[in-house]
Amino acid sequence: MGRLSAADVTARVDARHWRVVHGRLHATFATGAFDAGVTLVDRVARAAASADHHPDVDLRYARVHVALVSHDAGGLTERDVALAGAISAIADALGVDALPAAPQELEVAVDALDVAAVLPFWRAVLAYDDEPPPAPDASPALRDPTGRGPSVWFQQMDAPRPQRNRLHLDVAVPHDVAEHRVRAALEAGGHLVTDAYAPTWWVLADAEGNEVCLTTWRGPGD
Repeated sequence: MGRLSAADVTARVDARHWRVVHGRLHATFATGAFDAGVTLVDRVARAAASADHHPDVDLRYARVHVALVSHDAGGLTERDVALAGAISAIADALGVDALPAAPQELEVAVDALDVAAVLPFWRAVLAYDDEPPPAPDASPALRDPTGRGPSVWFQQMDAPRPQRNRLHLDVAVPHDVAEHRVRAALEAGGHLVTDAYAPTWWVLADAEGNEVCLTTWRGPGD
């Protein structure tokens, strides 16, 4: 099934509900209560099973977020447009409005002089997978295999920046995962900036000094 352009998809879906953001079709429904959200999710699940096309669904107390994409096609297709229409009909039948300005996706960019040297560190410290490139010449990227965290992509720099980076990531992990994750990051080419605050947090950096704090709930005496 052929991919559709963002413009084509935008023109064909219900603008009260849906927005194309970062290559996926998103809708955030203001259910107002958890039980109403469960009802919406149940009906969306039935429609998705009937269509044999399964969205990502995030259920919160007063909102439900739905994201659609055809993974096998690497983008949006007729299946996404059709299921979006079915979900809009469900929302209307339930009297649920959407928040069309709410959808967004977070992506983290790492500028690097040697992408091949730093990417394995970030793959290990985040426990991410390689993201299939949308085009042969696309910059490499990593994605959360659980679909919860932001993607990370790597931008090739043409000259070094001498100043210290003013942005780092905090990655909270289970307390019994942290030391394994630290070892994996170091084995992947990273280095330890400090473990003075462990087991509450470790400060690590990739081969070019981009930092990440790996954190747990544990205090110094735990």
